[in-house]
Amino acid sequence: MKIKKIDRKKYRIRNKVKKVSNLGRFRLSVNRSTRNISVQIIDDKNNITLASASSFSKDLKSQKKSKKELSTIVAEELAKKAKEKKITKVYFDRGVYKYHGRVKLLAEELRKNGMEF
Repeated sequence: MKIKKIDRKKYRIRNKVKKVSNLGRFRLSVNRSTRNISVQIIDDKNNITLASASSFSKDLKSQKKSKKELSTIVAEELAKKAKEKKITKVYFDRGVYKYHGRVKLLAEELRKNGMEF
C-alpha cells in the first residue's frame, strides 16, 4: 500500500526528532485544524502523554476568539502544566505544518513562558 505524501512528510519529521531525543527532553507535538489547535508533550521512551492543551475545551469554545488568539492561550495553558511537572526542555515537532502563522505564534509564546527548544 502506498503512503500519502503528507504521511511521509509527517513520519520523516517525527523520526528525525525521535533520533536526536535523549533522556532530558520530551517531544512537543502540534496538531492544527482549520479552526482549532492542540499541543501535547510526549515521552517517547514510555509512550506517555505528560501534558496537553487544546482549543477544544468548553471555556475556550464559549469565548469568541480569533484563531491566533486561541493559539497563544493554548500555549500559555501548556506552559503552566509543564511548569507544574518541571518540564522545561522539549523538542518541537511541528508535524506536517510549516513553521509559520499559528504554529510560529504558539512556539514563540511557549518560549516566552520558559520552554526551551
